Amino acid sequence: MIKKAVIPAAGFGTRFLPATKAQPKEMLPIVDTPVIQYVVQECVDSGIEDILIISGKGKRSIEDHFDRNFELEKRINEREDEFWYNQIKHLEELANIHYVRQKELNGLGDAIYHARHHCGNEPFAVLLGDTILDAVIPVTQQLIDIYDQYNSTVIAVERVSKDKVNRYGIVGGNMISDRITELNEMVEKPEIGKAPSNLAIAGRYILTPEIFKAIEKTSRGKGNEIQLTDALRIILAQEKIMSYTIEGKRYDIGNKIDFLKTTVEFALKRDEFREPFTEYLKDLVKKL
Repeated sequence: MIKKAVIPAAGFGTRFLPATKAQPKEMLPIVDTPVIQYVVQECVDSGIEDILIISGKGKRSIEDHFDRNFELEKRINEREDEFWYNQIKHLEELANIHYVRQKELNGLGDAIYHARHHCGNEPFAVLLGDTILDAVIPVTQQLIDIYDQYNSTVIAVERVSKDKVNRYGIVGGNMISDRITELNEMVEKPEIGKAPSNLAIAGRYILTPEIFKAIEKTSRGKGNEIQLTDALRIILAQEKIMSYTIEGKRYDIGNKIDFLKTTVEFALKRDEFREPFTEYLKDLVKKL
């Protein structure tokens, strides 16, 4: 049973400057909800309430977001605004969240290594803090189900067009079913035409505690950083790694155009916005 989750959220978010000069990219709102709140909610919906967030300098607002705010509670309670009072209380009680700082940005592998004391000898989930996965069954729950079946590392993947494989970590292997692959290869941002498949790593993992020893053996790779993909290749030489093609849609909030698309799509999912926003978009398209 997977009881713990790790959310790396230490990056600078330079692609969102100037907005991220003084706030974390993980706190950028999709309509009215910060990206990282969607990620934490996915953990909770998957049955995980013990969460470690790997943060860094300038990330204090993440801690404040999930902490209690007595003054705000009091003000909302005085206004007898029951809906928002319940929303705030739900957020504060959402999960048991811990924090540790990655003092130097040495890559995703190094960030995960900071979780070794918290996770100990247990398998754990990893959810990237700037990626939302929208699914009927939470993607982390999907991976847990595969882990329970194979008792090995599981990587979430999605199919991407072949002309975009150079943007992602790509996996290859022997397909066991339409969605499950036993891996024999992982490549970080391969050249187009040299990728082992079009299955791109989608920002969710179930990792075994052996990953920590593998990270210790991992040399610095691309960007002079310790890459998680490189550490996983060490694991691959020792034990099985499975990938699962997710049922759902990935929203990578790593760049501005995808952030804008995500905001529009999530606004259209909301009952209170759907009709007026749709009409606005129709009128806007006509003018364009």
